[in-house]
Amino acid sequence: MSVGTTARAPFWRRLSDYLTLLKPRVMSLVVFTALVGLLLAPGGIEPVAGIVSVCAIAVGAGAAGAINMWYDRDIDALMRRTLHRPLPAGRLHPAESLALGVLLSVASVWTLAIWANRTSALLLAATILFYVVVYTMWLKRRTPQNVVIGGISGALPPVVGWSAVTGSIEPGAVFLFAVIFLWTPPHSWALALFRQEDYAAAAVPMLPVTASRRATGQQIALYSALLIPVTLMPLPMGLSGLIYGVAATGLGVGFAIHAWRLFQALLAPEPGAADTVIARKLFVYSVRYLFLIFLALLIDRWFLIPVP
Repeated sequence: MSVGTTARAPFWRRLSDYLTLLKPRVMSLVVFTALVGLLLAPGGIEPVAGIVSVCAIAVGAGAAGAINMWYDRDIDALMRRTLHRPLPAGRLHPAESLALGVLLSVASVWTLAIWANRTSALLLAATILFYVVVYTMWLKRRTPQNVVIGGISGALPPVVGWSAVTGSIEPGAVFLFAVIFLWTPPHSWALALFRQEDYAAAAVPMLPVTASRRATGQQIALYSALLIPVTLMPLPMGLSGLIYGVAATGLGVGFAIHAWRLFQALLAPEPGAADTVIARKLFVYSVRYLFLIFLALLIDRWFLIPVP
């Protein structure tokens, strides 16, 4: 599709494509974790400043997504999952995506500096730069550890939210970071298992492409085994109570069951349809898991019941 054809597209269609550039599904989880970090931070924040801060973090996340789509438009055109995005489909010009991403990045960091504090603004800037430069431009196409190291950017939003209130990084914020950091590899590699052909076609060195599916299952099991006990750390730290403890335990058992079933399926001599189905189930569960873990933290804070 030519640029001229794109220019004649209806306004609603172009608006929808601009929204797609911001990766709204990814943004929604980022916004929620940032909101939880902001609400859990001690001291509180003025409601208007809190709303503006969360919106700034959301815009910053969307900006990083737009730049990511600009840079990855070549490999997006090779994968079934992404070939209908606005840039590979030719509905928007790459320059539009880059300009939108840069403009929103600057605006989001500036807004957070004005309405919250410099610490949170610097952390947001670091989050955007890490995702765009370190993950997208450097790691993604070079190493199967891309989602491990690159996971730092996805784990920072609740820290940004926390620091918007306190102006500092405290143990509670580090805990929120650790949960998302350890959750990212099992979540991403489960996706890579049932999208392996896509990543292979685009020469993206995700773990199932560069190693074996069995090795991927082992790594998923390892990170899952690390994740589950870490989610229970707020109990001895005194950051949460009985409600969160019960929820985190139940959700952790569910995560362990999904990860173990996938590991067992991947031990089969030949890959089959069963392990792909189980990988998809783990991926879907992992999204719900992270949302519910953070929701449980909020509910526990509102109805704090000490652990006996």
